[in-house]
Amino acid sequence: MKNLFFGTAGIPLSTKLPNTLNGIKRVKELNLNAMELEFVRSVNISEKSAPDVEKEAKLNNIILTCHAPYYINLNSLEKAKLIASRHRIIESARIAYLCGAYSIAFHAGFYQGMNKEYAYNNIKENIKLILKELRDKGINITIRPELTGKPTQFGDLNEIVKLSSELENVLPCIDFAHFHARTNKKNSYQEFSNLLSHIEEILGRTALKNMHIHVAGINYSIKGELNHLNLKESDMKYTELVKAFKDFSIKGVVISESPNIESDALLLKGIYLK
Repeated sequence: MKNLFFGTAGIPLSTKLPNTLNGIKRVKELNLNAMELEFVRSVNISEKSAPDVEKEAKLNNIILTCHAPYYINLNSLEKAKLIASRHRIIESARIAYLCGAYSIAFHAGFYQGMNKEYAYNNIKENIKLILKELRDKGINITIRPELTGKPTQFGDLNEIVKLSSELENVLPCIDFAHFHARTNKKNSYQEFSNLLSHIEEILGRTALKNMHIHVAGINYSIKGELNHLNLKESDMKYTELVKAFKDFSIKGVVISESPNIESDALLLKGIYLK
């Protein structure tokens, strides 16, 4: 991508008559330029209405991303849950693609007490099945395992970068709030820079020019993520984070997941433009 775009995780809170089309219009009014389609409970856009979403986004120069449902575990011991998990990602990707979305983020699964390498291989094999079905259906969209917020969840930095290096059309979704909560300490310019350096070293500049990022304040414990906070009410060093974005000349999409989604998206964009 040619620029770094800032937007909201879902329809802005200030949207009158909130729906996806009005949300896109409101993002434009706010002088933001991205919006994430939140399929976190279900895929809530129909095949019939998806072209209208794509048209509205193009009309307003808004980049769309997507977040797949939370009810996904590609390391489940139950075959029915594995099939359902794959289906949720595929269906999210299908509708997001019809909406013209840039990429789709998802939480890949849980370790469930397994050896990490064993869990990694299980999840990788299931992502391969997803990628094959997407190819067979002619759906060309980047799918992104997300950096997750709890040590019990699959998805530390090394895992999602490794998956991205081994599978085509897969790149990481970097959630910096989750990174902070999962590590219970990493929240400085140097640590943000180390993360971006790791991505560049393994995946190259192309990955840094095609980022899908989540940012929020975060409340956490030694067990990881508890809940999201507004940036100014948290210990997130967001100014240092934006400085790292600038210094590494990253491109792509930054999505605010704070409770006040549009306010923090505007805060981040304002710092970036300064």
